[in-house]
Amino acid sequence: MTTPFTAAELQSLFGLDDLTRARLEAYVALLREWQGRFNLVGPATLADPWRRHVLDSAQLFRHVPPGSPSLVDLGSGAGFPGLVLAILGAARVTLVEATGKKCRFLEEVARATGTAVEVVHARAENLKSRRFDVVTARAVAPLSTLLGYAGPILAAGGRCLFLKGASVERELTAAARGWKMTVDRHPSLSHPDGVLLELKNVRARAGS
Repeated sequence: MTTPFTAAELQSLFGLDDLTRARLEAYVALLREWQGRFNLVGPATLADPWRRHVLDSAQLFRHVPPGSPSLVDLGSGAGFPGLVLAILGAARVTLVEATGKKCRFLEEVARATGTAVEVVHARAENLKSRRFDVVTARAVAPLSTLLGYAGPILAAGGRCLFLKGASVERELTAAARGWKMTVDRHPSLSHPDGVLLELKNVRARAGS
């Protein structure tokens, strides 16, 4: 059995200051508290939340371009990865979640940790009037479906950062039928079968 990952290990790995670590610790404490009322994450994952949720999310931060890009997290759920990225320092973060109780949780974590985010109670497909430089998602939908959500809202020169598992190659093959893109695969820091997909130059194929 793998020894649970700790806040101290995360702090060391990413060079976090004590305040950022404390904010993430407050987040995890609220996740445990609210999980008793709402099913925010898989119950078994709370045996190792720093690996399964915080590290899994934090690894995307290194791939967010410098400056202040706008970032949208689709199907944010309990805030992974978008809210973690905001706590780490990503600016102009929008969390999109269709379930009201999860939106309330996101707003409470943002308030308790002093994190500036926009929480939008909506489905991902309802954002087509807006554009973002970075689109993130975790455990939301197959890649073809995700690109259907992300493509219309991705700004020129933008990128998608998606956390995927062992089925990633099948999903890429299926997605390539309807989409053109430049694909970079990064090994996951949190799971041996995980992959962080970094997609650029995303555009729909003609007629698809």
